[in-house]
Amino acid sequence: MDISPSDLIILRMLQENARERLETIATETGLSVATVQRRIRNLKADGAIMSENALISPKAVGYAMTFLVFVELEHERIDQIDAFRRKAKAEAQVQQCYYITGEADFALIALARDMEDYEQLTHRLFFQDSNVKRFRTSVVMDRTKVGMNVPLG
Repeated sequence: MDISPSDLIILRMLQENARERLETIATETGLSVATVQRRIRNLKADGAIMSENALISPKAVGYAMTFLVFVELEHERIDQIDAFRRKAKAEAQVQQCYYITGEADFALIALARDMEDYEQLTHRLFFQDSNVKRFRTSVVMDRTKVGMNVPLG
């Protein structure tokens, strides 16, 4: 994927505000509004822009707790790895899921309303899965920095 300096400006502006006006982006990049529209369409088609989302406060909608969960699988066959990936993707309380190296196979960031809610989540994700060898949980004390921004220079 060939990202031009103008594309970087577009990406930076949209990353800060996905609803930025095309006219404002055109002014910043020195491009026409039509060119900006075409570039954005191409950046989406090429996968540089993956999605546009609203960042919602978990507490505002009743999720008072955040957890980091490290999951170790019993067997690491590709079909079993894919099965766990599908299960994590399908679980609404799992915000992020990473297949990792090291002591664990997966790292999850998950939300829960309270400890009872988290316990129910662990039953769905881990205890009912015979391929989950063990999992370790850390409770997030404070969400110091939250985001998915990519440094664009």
